[in-house]
Amino acid sequence: MKTKVNKTTEAGSDIDHVSAAVSLSVKTYRKQQKLSLDELSRRSNVSKGMLVDIEKGTANPSIAILCKVAAALGLSVADIVNVSDDPLAHVIEANDMPILWQGEKGGQARMLAGTTGPDMIELWHWEMQPGEHFASPGHPQRTYELLHVAHGTLTLTLDDRVLQVRCGNAAVAKTEAPHTYANLGDTPLVFTMAVAEIHG
Repeated sequence: MKTKVNKTTEAGSDIDHVSAAVSLSVKTYRKQQKLSLDELSRRSNVSKGMLVDIEKGTANPSIAILCKVAAALGLSVADIVNVSDDPLAHVIEANDMPILWQGEKGGQARMLAGTTGPDMIELWHWEMQPGEHFASPGHPQRTYELLHVAHGTLTLTLDDRVLQVRCGNAAVAKTEAPHTYANLGDTPLVFTMAVAEIHG
């Protein structure tokens, strides 16, 4: 069963709409699977207090926390922010694409589309202003990210390896280890990222 939440923002889902969607989805899927908050906390390695706040709609969970909760429920992040669906083809309206990260200087990461979990593929649009960065603690095994830079230069750090991905170039990364995306340049950075998580 898909849980849908109506969104009415013009430039993408704002934080309140994302929180409402995540709250309803996590609560619904957890109850469908007959999991207590304690058990979901144990499976996801996310504190029970954070889970309570997520279900109340008062939390602003990071992408890393959303990944952990989704994986513990056998879902994708797209499932719990409502940009996945079951039909062979469907359209996702621009104002249904949630912003899941916002940088301190105005950058943002928007999930454009995604498939249902646990095996999943996600499509993201990232914009980073000079000096902004995003750090991830790493994803489950057999997670891959494909990146294409449309403007600026992306500095991708994975373990001890640093890659400079310049405008027009692409990169492939196996992102089980902690990694960081950063804009160390003096112009805005724009890149598209596909994430594939394969369990089979």
